[in-house]
Amino acid sequence: MTLATDTARIVTIVGIRFRPAGRIYYFDPLEQTFTNGQYVIVETVRGVEAGRVVIAAKKVAESDLTDPLKPVLRLATEDELRMMLSFKNKEKEALVSCAQRVIQHSLPMKLVESEYTFDGSRLTFYFTADERVDFRGLVRDLAATFRTRIELRQIGARDQAKLQGGLGPCGKTLCCSSWITDFGIVSIKMAKEQGLPLNPSKISGVCGRLMCCLAYENDNYIQAKQQMPQIGTFLNTPSGPGKVIYVNVPKNSVEVLLESGVTILIPVGELEDKQTKSGGTCQSQGGGGCGNGGCGNGGCGNGGCSAKGSGGGCGSCGIKKKMAVDEQ
Repeated sequence: MTLATDTARIVTIVGIRFRPAGRIYYFDPLEQTFTNGQYVIVETVRGVEAGRVVIAAKKVAESDLTDPLKPVLRLATEDELRMMLSFKNKEKEALVSCAQRVIQHSLPMKLVESEYTFDGSRLTFYFTADERVDFRGLVRDLAATFRTRIELRQIGARDQAKLQGGLGPCGKTLCCSSWITDFGIVSIKMAKEQGLPLNPSKISGVCGRLMCCLAYENDNYIQAKQQMPQIGTFLNTPSGPGKVIYVNVPKNSVEVLLESGVTILIPVGELEDKQTKSGGTCQSQGGGGCGNGGCGNGGCGNGGCSAKGSGGGCGSCGIKKKMAVDEQ
C-alpha cells in the first residue's frame, strides 16, 4: 500500500487596488513584472479597468484564493493615464447633472459620488436611499445625456462615509476612508465591555453607525478583565472590606464601595499584593491566619490559638494543641 501526498499548487499573484483605501484584489501577472505604484490594465467581472499595484508579485497556495484569478493584461500607457485623468475631472460635473435629473424624476435617493472607468466606457453613480428605487427612467435619460454605459449602485451609510471622507470625533481622518478596506462587525456589546456610555451620540460615527474603533481594543479589554476582580466581588482592602462596583481597565484599577459608603480606587497590583500577604502564617499575636480568620481571637476551627493550646488551632498552633493533649 502506497501513501499519496498531495502538494498544494503554488501560483503567482499581484495585489491591485482600484480606489484609495479600497479593497485589494488579486490578479495573475502572466509572468509579467510589476512594481508597487504602477497602473495596470486588468480584466474584471465588470469589464476592463485600470488599477494601481499595491502588492508586488508573490507566491501563494492556490487553495488560499477564494475566486479564480483574472489576468493582468498590460501596463497602462501614458495616453491611457492621461485619458483616465481627463475623465476623472469630469466626474463632479456628471454628478451635478445627475442630481438635476433625479429631481426631475422625483426619485427618493441621495447621490454620493460618480465614477468613470479609465476609458470612459462606463459611468457609475453611487447613491443612498431608505427604500428600493425604480430608476429605470433615470438610467435611460442619463445614457442619452452622457452617451456611455450607465450604472447606478445603492450603498449603505458606512460606504457613503468611506467615499466622501471627513473627520471623526477624534479629530483625525476617518479610518474607513484612509485605511480600512473591509468593514468588520461592531456591536453594542463592545461598548458595554469597555464601560462606554450607551449614548448613540457618543459611540456613533459620522455615518450614524457604531464607530469602527470600538472593535480595535475589545479583545484587550476582555483579556484584561479576566485577570481583574469581577464587579460584585467582595474584597478586603486597607480601609476595610468592600464590594467591587467598577473595573477601570485603562488605569488597571478597581473601585470598591466600603461598608461606610465611601468609594475608594485601588490599583490591581496593590490589591494582589494585599491578597498575597493576607494568607500569612499564624502568629502569636493573632496576625494574618488561615483563610479569613487569624490565630488568636478568631482563628480556624471553633476557637483561637491560645498560649495554653486549648483552642482549635491551625498549622503550628495545632502542633502545640497535640503536645498539650499528650502531656495529659
